[in-house]
Formats: sequence, C-alpha cells, structure tokens
Amino acid sequence: MVIVRAILGSLILFFDWLFTPRGVKRDSDAQKQLDAQTSGLTLYQYKACPFCVKVRRAIKRQSLAIETRDAKRCDSARDELVAGGGRLKVPCLRIEEASGESRWMYESGDIIRYLEGRFGQAA
Repeated sequence: MVIVRAILGSLILFFDWLFTPRGVKRDSDAQKQLDAQTSGLTLYQYKACPFCVKVRRAIKRQSLAIETRDAKRCDSARDELVAGGGRLKVPCLRIEEASGESRWMYESGDIIRYLEGRFGQAA
C-alpha cells in the first residue's frame, strides 16, 4: 500500500506541475492590496493530497499569496492544525479575523467557494 501511495502521489504532483494553471494578471498596486488581504490566511495541507492540490490550483488561478504549511512533514504545522482546528484533516484554511480570532475551514469545496466569494471568480 505504501508503494501504491508513493506512485500515486508522484503522479499527482507531476500532473499538477505539468498542467499548472495561469494566474490572474493584475497591476502591481492591486496585487499588493490583495497580498495584504491574504496575509491572514494559511492553508494546512499535504503536498500530494488530491484535495489539497485542488485548493492550491484555485489559489494559483486567482494569484493569491496564501502561506501553505505541510501538516504531514512538519510537526509544528501538524500541532497547530490539531490545536486550532481540532482535528488532523486537510486541506484546512486558517482565517485570521480582524478581531484577532481564528476560524478554521475544512473541505476543499468550501475553501474554494470562500476564496472565490471573497476575492472574485477564478479566471
């Protein structure tokens, strides 16, 4: 089973790299404003998880600068995810509210809908 997962994970990453979506082109001021808005967002993910790849591709299509943390290979990221979100499940988007509180959003479809609703439709 480990070998099958390794092969499938490698294929997922290869095809993700091969068919990387193009991002939205914005003028530098608009992109800087958007980058400031996304500074409070963090995506907890596994590199080869197909649902995480789906979210990362949506982020790329919208040219969003969202920090990603690998909860599989980084113990501190895994601990943050479990402590804040309550469970070790990816993808998970941590949303820092203006009040300083964090909201944790699971499920790739919900994350993509949130990003499209907040930052506009993907190109």
